[in-house]
This record gives sequence, structure tokens and C-alpha cells, in this order.
Amino acid sequence: MPLANDLAPSRPLNLWVALGIPVLTALILILLELTDLDMVLARMAFDPTAGQFIGRHSYFLEDILHDRAKQVVIGFSLLAIVGFAGSFFIKRLMPWRREFGCLVLAMALSTSFVTPLKAVTAVQCPWSLSDFGGQETYSKLLQPRPETAKPGRCWPGGHAATGFTLFALFFVLRDRRPRLARIALTVAFGLGMVFSVGRMLQGAHFFSHNVWTAVFCWLISLGCYYLVLYRKPALAAARPVDAGLAGSHRG
Repeated sequence: MPLANDLAPSRPLNLWVALGIPVLTALILILLELTDLDMVLARMAFDPTAGQFIGRHSYFLEDILHDRAKQVVIGFSLLAIVGFAGSFFIKRLMPWRREFGCLVLAMALSTSFVTPLKAVTAVQCPWSLSDFGGQETYSKLLQPRPETAKPGRCWPGGHAATGFTLFALFFVLRDRRPRLARIALTVAFGLGMVFSVGRMLQGAHFFSHNVWTAVFCWLISLGCYYLVLYRKPALAAARPVDAGLAGSHRG
């Protein structure tokens, strides 16, 4: 049984925008390595009188905005997996099989890349640094790591990926439900930013850590969409004609 979107062209995709903006953002982040912006923003969230970050022990930031929010997104991911599996058996879901598959793939990749990169880069969290009451020495992303018995695990931002992984929903919906896609994009960006600020207030991440996460999640979702769902308008429009010609030759 052919899927409903096999012959439907995708909405125009401007790669100069979709790919150019995140690449430009990455270049800006590299240039920001020449500044102290991360430390300046971290100091704004640090209370020197209490000797800790202002959100370090916040129930809302830790239990609600971190733990419970992560559980909600995990639950959404499980629903996407169930939807993809059901698309092989449930008639109403069959036309959405590619979309479910793309959503599952993009969300899985957007969350699984974080841990390996943390292990490789060994960047320290703000709360671990001597500048903020910890014991570790600060080093920027592209600088050598000082010797330590406890390598950092803070780049890129993990919790930010919990929100930015929903960029995948924007790409999944952009061809069929453009209005919903725009809402999904707003929600994904908003959640990612809220989760990012929350972790910054706790001292868990620097600003740049979370922006890098947004760049990675966007590129992953864009790549999955382009490989799984995107159909060039010219090619898609030609298929029905080709099919008709093939039928006339058989006749």
C-alpha cells in the first residue's frame, strides 16, 4: 500500500536559511570563545554571599523544570514510537508512517549525541569551578583541559536537548500541517530556552553549552527530514505522469 505522502511534493525548503542560520550561529559561538561572555552570565546567576548559584537548590528548577519536564518529553517519545509501530497495523496511522519514523529517528539522535560528546570534551560545569566555590579550573571549549581527577561532563547541555529535540516535530508537520508546525517550532524553541535558563541558574551549564545544543538538535532534525520526508517538487510532480505513461505502454 503506497503511503499518502509518497507523491506529494514538500513545501519549499530554503537551505540557505535552514542550514545557514545554525552554521552562522556555530561560527559566532566559536568567536565568542575569544570573550568572557559565559563567565559574565554565570556570575550574574551566582550569589557570592550564599556561595552558590541562586537556583542551586530550587525545588521548581530541579524537580519540576528538570525531572518532571524530562519525563514528559520521554513520554512523548514513547508515544511517537508506539505511533510508528502502530502505523504498520492501524489503517488511520499508515499514511503517517514516514512522519512517525522521522520523528522517532530525529528525537533519538537529538538526545543520544549529548553523552558521548560530554565524555570526549570533558568541559567542567560552572558549579564545579573554583570561581564558584568548586575545586576545578575553568577552561573554554577550545582550550586544553587542566589535569583533574574528575573530568567535566557539561558540554553540550543535556537538559536543553530535552526541549530542542522537539524541533523534529516542526519538520514532521511542515508539509502536512504548516500552522501546527509553526506552533511546534515555537514550543520547541521556548522549552529549550526555558530549560537552558533553568540549568544556568542552577550552575549546571554555561550559556554557550545550551546554544550549541540547539544548533546540533536543529541540524539533526533537518537532516532526518531531508533524508526521510523531503520530496523535491519537480520530482514529486513528475511521478504521476511517469506512472500514467507506464500504464499506457502496458495497455
